[in-house]
Amino acid sequence: DQSNVTSYAATAVAIVTLEAFAGMWINAFIVSMICIAWVKKETLNSNEKILLLLGCSRFGYLCIGWVYYFLSVIYPKYLQVHAIFPLVESAQSFCNCTNFWVSTCLCVFYCIKIANFRNSFFIYLKVRIERIVPWLLLGSLLSSLVVGILVYDVTDKVLCKNISLTSQGIIWKASIRIDEHFVTSFFIIGFVFATSFTAVTISALLLLFSLWRHKRNMQTNSMKDLSMDAHIKAMKSILSFLVMYNIHLVCFTLTMVYALKGQNNVMFLIYVFLYAFPGVHSLILIFSNPKLEKTMLRILAFVKCKVCTKQ
Repeated sequence: DQSNVTSYAATAVAIVTLEAFAGMWINAFIVSMICIAWVKKETLNSNEKILLLLGCSRFGYLCIGWVYYFLSVIYPKYLQVHAIFPLVESAQSFCNCTNFWVSTCLCVFYCIKIANFRNSFFIYLKVRIERIVPWLLLGSLLSSLVVGILVYDVTDKVLCKNISLTSQGIIWKASIRIDEHFVTSFFIIGFVFATSFTAVTISALLLLFSLWRHKRNMQTNSMKDLSMDAHIKAMKSILSFLVMYNIHLVCFTLTMVYALKGQNNVMFLIYVFLYAFPGVHSLILIFSNPKLEKTMLRILAFVKCKVCTKQ
C-alpha cells in the first residue's frame, strides 16, 4: 500500500508539474513579447498593459500553486511551519484574484472598445477607456492585495489557535487538518469570483447584442464592414473565458467540498483543471493576437526544426 501511495503521489506531482510549467512558459512568452514591444515603442496601449499584468499574475499563480501542491504532496510537514503556510496561501490568493480581476478588465475593455451603442454613458466610456484602464488595473491590484492580507490574517489566526491547542506549542497533532479551517478564505475569494463572473457575463451579452444589431444593419444596407471581424474575435475571446471561468468556478467550489472530506484522488483531478485554466486561456489570447501568434508560430517551427535535426 505504501508503494502504491508513493507511486500515485509521484505521478500526480509529475502531471501537475508538466501542466504548471507549460502554463508558466506560455505566460512568460506573453510577458516577454510585450516587454520587448515596450522597449521598442517606449509605450504600451491599453490592451498590452492588460495582457502584461495578466501574464505576470498567471505566471505567479502557477509558480506559487505548483510550490504549494508539491509541498502538500511530497513534504506536507513544511506547510505546517507557522511562517510558511500563511505566506503561501496569501500569495496564491493575491495572484489568483489579480488573474480574475485583470481577465475581467480585458473582457470589459473588449466590450467598451468594440461594441457600438448610442447611450451617452457608453460613448463616454468609449472615449475615456484609454485613461480608465490604468485605474482599473491599479484597482485590481489593490483589491487583490486586500484579499491577500485578509487570507493571511485568517490563516495566521487559525494556525496560532491550533498551535495553542498542542501540548508543547510546536508539535502539530496529526488529526488537525489544515483545509477544514479555511471556509472564510474560500468565501472571500468566492466573492471575487462571483463579482468577476457578473461583469464578464454582462460584457458578453452586450457584445453579443451589438454583434447581432451590427449584422442586421449590414444585411439591410448590403455593406461589408471590418468591425464585424473585430466583434467576432472579441466574442471568441470573451466566450472562451466565460466557459473556462465556469469550469474554474465549479472546480473551486469542489475544492472546498472535497478538501473537507480529504478525498485526495478527486482533489488531484480538480487541481489538474485549476492549473489548466491560466495556460489554456493565455494560449487562446495569443492566437487571437496576430503579432503574438506570428511570433509563437515562429518559435514552434524553430523548435520543431531543431528536434527533427537531432533525430
